[in-house]
Parts: sequence; structure tokens; C-alpha cells
Amino acid sequence: MFVRLAEQHRQFVQDLVTNLQALAIVLEQRGYLASCYTCGGQKNSASFMVSLANNHLIRFLVSDYGITWTEMRDDRELMKLEGAEAIGQLQELADLVKYKIQPSDYHPALSSSM
Repeated sequence: MFVRLAEQHRQFVQDLVTNLQALAIVLEQRGYLASCYTCGGQKNSASFMVSLANNHLIRFLVSDYGITWTEMRDDRELMKLEGAEAIGQLQELADLVKYKIQPSDYHPALSSSM
């Protein structure tokens, strides 16, 4: 049972990394400064970052050790979430892309949950 769960977790992380890479590409195409870095070709971890506005940065880290969403403004940490909550915030970010909100139209709704 544990071997199966470990494999499912590895697959989940790989899928998440693939989706982060795609999200970074789409965000860049929409005019945001975004990047997604991975180590090696196995996609077992990633560092995703996007600048939503002047001095408003989102960092999303994923690895076998956990998932973290950190939102910063003016070099100060506003919010840090882990696990399912972090993925929920990532969905809100993906909705920016889905509804084609441009950087100049963005009003910091992501911080309103604080």
C-alpha cells in the first residue's frame, strides 16, 4: 500500500510541475514576468515565480517535501500557505489567465483573503 501511495505522490508532483511550467509560459505571453525552474529532467521539484504588479511577487515551491505558496509585497511576506491551501491560491492565479486579466487590469484580489 505505501509503495503505491509513494508512486501516486511522485506522479502528482510531476503533474503539478508540468502545469506550473505551462502556467509560466502563458503568464509570460500575457505580459507578466514569470518563471518556472526545475532541477533535472525528472520533474520532482519546481520553483515558480510571477510578478503580478510593481513589488508584488508570488512564489510557489513544490517538491517531495511539500508545497508552499508565498505572496510578498515590497519585500515583505504577506501570506504563506502550504498544501491544499497553496494549491487553492494557485487556482486563483490560474483564473487570472483563464479570464484573460492583463497586468494593468489586475487589482490585488489574491491578497484579499488575508
